[in-house]
Amino acid sequence: MVTIADLSKHPVDGFSAGLVDDSNIFEWSVTIIGPPDTYYDGGFYNALMTFPSDYPNNPPSVKFISEMWHPNVYPDGKVYVSILHAPGDDPNGYELASGGGCQSIRIISMLSCPNDESPANVDAAIEWRDKKDAFKKRVGRIVRRSQEML
Repeated sequence: MVTIADLSKHPVDGFSAGLVDDSNIFEWSVTIIGPPDTYYDGGFYNALMTFPSDYPNNPPSVKFISEMWHPNVYPDGKVYVSILHAPGDDPNGYELASGGGCQSIRIISMLSCPNDESPANVDAAIEWRDKKDAFKKRVGRIVRRSQEML
């Protein structure tokens, strides 16, 4: 299993992580900085990344604690992307998880390129696809609120 120390040695731009509780290596508190040149640029998004005991055979779950409006994030903050699904749960297939660092890169990539073909949040997907100005405005408000929380 990748560790917090591994991420310290090989940091991922726009991502930081720490253990929620030093006695539990399976639950990480993460902060994702919105990727440059995206609607999420400049925002700070907190999430919990929870690794199952049989990792890497099954992927971690990620749930945003911060407000998030995104086609691939359920209204309760849970992330839906194929790399975070167990084998057989996703028609797009699942590759064995390859570390918290790789998972973080995939989540940052998700913010850059939402997939509206199989959305977790249908309303966000419709807005992303059909009402880009409204989507951009809503996400802009979320970015500003995330900055005010610092």
